[in-house]
Amino acid sequence: MRSVNHKAAADTAQPVDAVNGSAKAQAPVLTARGVGKDFIDAGNTLTVLDDVDLDIHAGEMVAIMGASGSGKSTLLHILGLLDRPTRGRILVRGQPTQTISEQALSELRNQHFGFVYQFHHLLAEFNALDNVAMPLIIRGESRSQARQAADELLHQVGLGQRSTHFPNQLSGGERQRVAIARALVTRPSCVLADEPTGNLDAETAQEVFEVLQAMNEQLQTAFLLVTHDRALANRAAHQYVMHQGALAPL
Repeated sequence: MRSVNHKAAADTAQPVDAVNGSAKAQAPVLTARGVGKDFIDAGNTLTVLDDVDLDIHAGEMVAIMGASGSGKSTLLHILGLLDRPTRGRILVRGQPTQTISEQALSELRNQHFGFVYQFHHLLAEFNALDNVAMPLIIRGESRSQARQAADELLHQVGLGQRSTHFPNQLSGGERQRVAIARALVTRPSCVLADEPTGNLDAETAQEVFEVLQAMNEQLQTAFLLVTHDRALANRAAHQYVMHQGALAPL
């Protein structure tokens, strides 16, 4: 089953050239075309993703729902260049990725994507400011520049006064907001969030989702959310459901 795209787009995104220099600028941030993923289990082929098509544009918030085992996390990993599909194509801002090296994939991933997971994965030995600054420090920026950028993001997610606190001094919702700031500090094209509110109570989940929405609107960063929470998914501009490896709009 092939999903229906929420935006009409050409099947092949074109790079910039001398004739139509705006083509790449208009390309989706992230494109999947005919993406499939198979695993071999005891000699049998298990199809986890089946012919998935998806376009995500700058500034959009897209939510994917589905039962456990439907293929949501596998799709997220492939879209985030953490895994390769068995077939089909992933394009990042119009650039095909199926034949490039692992190093080139890593560079694209670090340049264009931020990740948020159900558990915050903050480093316990660093305070909130240094946790957020870490991706920039790893990238090679000076500590002072990285910390300045991190401080700005912490203020944007409402934690400017908590920057010197360590993870064990923060609430669950605060830790997840630090994780969101960390995902955004490199100014990625798209943030991929796997159950970002799944470990929070309903009220805190609502607060964290409002932070995601605010960052989506303020920074025009695309967000792709995998969630079991239908109420939260309904607040995204575009909603999809995964069923037996196929993706379809809600």
